[in-house]
Amino acid sequence: MAKAQDLPIEALLREKRKFPPPREFARRAVVNKASVYTEAARNPVRFWEARARELHWFKPWRKALEWKPPYAKWFLGGKLNVSYNCLDRHVTTSRRTKAALIWEGEPGDTRTLTYWDLYREVQRFAAALKRHGIRKGDRVTIYMPMVPEVAIAMLACARIGAPHSVVFGGFSPESLRDRIHDADSRIVITADGGWRRGATVPLKQNTDDALKECPDVNTVIVLRRTGQPVDMQHGRDIWWDEFVKGVEAKCPAEPMDSEDLLYLLYTSGSTGKPKGIIHTTGGYLTGIAATHRWVFDLREEDVYWCTADVGWVTGHSYVVYGPLANGATTVMYEGTPDFPDKDRFWRIVEKHGVTICYTAPTAIRTFMKWGEAYPKRCDLSSLRLLGTVGEPINPEAWVWYWKVIGNGRCPVVDTWWQTETGQILITPLPGLTTLKPGSATRAFPGIDADVLDERGKPAASGYLVLRKPWPAMLRGIWGDPERFVQQYWSKFENIYFTGDGAKRDDDGYFWLLGRVDDVMNISGHRVSTMEVESALVDHKAVAEAAVIGRPHDIKGQAIAAFVTVKAGVDGTDGLQDELKQHVARKIGALARPDDIIFSAELPKTRSGKIMRRLLRDIAEGRTLGDTTTLADPAVVAALKRQYDED
Repeated sequence: MAKAQDLPIEALLREKRKFPPPREFARRAVVNKASVYTEAARNPVRFWEARARELHWFKPWRKALEWKPPYAKWFLGGKLNVSYNCLDRHVTTSRRTKAALIWEGEPGDTRTLTYWDLYREVQRFAAALKRHGIRKGDRVTIYMPMVPEVAIAMLACARIGAPHSVVFGGFSPESLRDRIHDADSRIVITADGGWRRGATVPLKQNTDDALKECPDVNTVIVLRRTGQPVDMQHGRDIWWDEFVKGVEAKCPAEPMDSEDLLYLLYTSGSTGKPKGIIHTTGGYLTGIAATHRWVFDLREEDVYWCTADVGWVTGHSYVVYGPLANGATTVMYEGTPDFPDKDRFWRIVEKHGVTICYTAPTAIRTFMKWGEAYPKRCDLSSLRLLGTVGEPINPEAWVWYWKVIGNGRCPVVDTWWQTETGQILITPLPGLTTLKPGSATRAFPGIDADVLDERGKPAASGYLVLRKPWPAMLRGIWGDPERFVQQYWSKFENIYFTGDGAKRDDDGYFWLLGRVDDVMNISGHRVSTMEVESALVDHKAVAEAAVIGRPHDIKGQAIAAFVTVKAGVDGTDGLQDELKQHVARKIGALARPDDIIFSAELPKTRSGKIMRRLLRDIAEGRTLGDTTTLADPAVVAALKRQYDED
């Protein structure tokens, strides 16, 4: 038996609650036969071929998979177009007049585009791009708010075979500049600004600042969104409406090879150069269309809302391409969940009759902190399925979501995947799976996931890996094949290393433990930050927690916990002691925090992820690292003052 210090990560937290699928839900579910798992495991390639046949192909593939580790090619020789699959094949059916996209702006303005509307607008913009000289293979950078035109731009690029690189609108000019350079884009699509908490984000100004060091960019298309004054550079900048003026809404979809580049998406790692993740066409669309339909139990009448921004992979796969490929109605919201009040998300659910809601654990914990009064103002009876994405969810946050938002009747699909994987890989199937709060449950049919120890042997807890290729997997890192091999394929031979820790229980369910670089070494024991955070959030007073390890002379590392309490609760010395004891009871004295710091807010990126790197800087007294991607940099400064005082 391996010693504790030999394990990559130890599993300490135990969760015993179970939630089987509601009987009527299971009866009507898209997938409700357990045989799908055994059939897919028997022949994964045949399974994915069956899913690919649900798409429209101009030319069938001659070979389903070519696997030369670490490089995979799917549906070789096949020709298709993502935009055609998302639009053209629907407008010849009754979906022609169905709502494709329901959009709500932060100020309250709304638009609904039918599949016919979206089809026309995408064709017009695609034709304008071609008239301007954009050709197959040209990279296009998109830096926009969450408005319908961002989806139109993406689909138009896909239609003509011009790979897009969407840059999150919260990123700085420097981040935008680096991504333009790396992709070698000559054209940028942006807007005058976007709305955020009642103020405007200066997207055009940020673009201008970035382009001071991008002399090769010769075209900037600018959407009028906020009406704020902007500088327009003659000969380079053009307003969106002028760009498409006089262009006929007619642009045939370009037949693309299955392995042609669809888009680049840059990961925003805390250190080092951003990685341009390569996603191609046929395998990617197969993976996201299948997972979107099966995981969310998609029905024709559903109103589906994924709250992610299109600047992230979740927005690509499960706001735009997956839902539209399936002919779904997808909701898009421009702003924040607390403007003009903390019930904004639930107002949107009520107003548009949302049936499926897919959001992040960080958002759920924030809603917990705000209290139940806000969702209880709204009629959430339209909801029938809930989902989470982005990071492991604490069991108590899962139960709160199920109970308060879903009223105890909506299954919660906790999904695990990455920018690199392109599609959901570990997830419940809501008509089949008995749910356990905090567990992403099982690998999706056709996916071969495992947990390995340091020696590459199967283990109860350790490194999460993927043994076999899957359709939507990354095809490389743009311009850096060596980094691709080193980052993902060097730890275990011919096995994809996710960078995450995980454990498996007696039922074979996966429990994600966070990034392995977020593991603390406490007296020789490898303890997951996620498990300690879950134990803290389990306490009735706690809404959110972030845990890091700080240097300790005796133990190697000590646990420092930054805690946000629920509305109406005061952080006191007594509560500090109570929380330390609570963690010790939940997962053992080993995990008892040495320090507990109460904070009104935690440092988060604009996508809602906690930046633990900055918390380590605070705890270790280092100069703070890059804070440009933070939603509110003032949070870090306040925390640093408070930590120094404590």
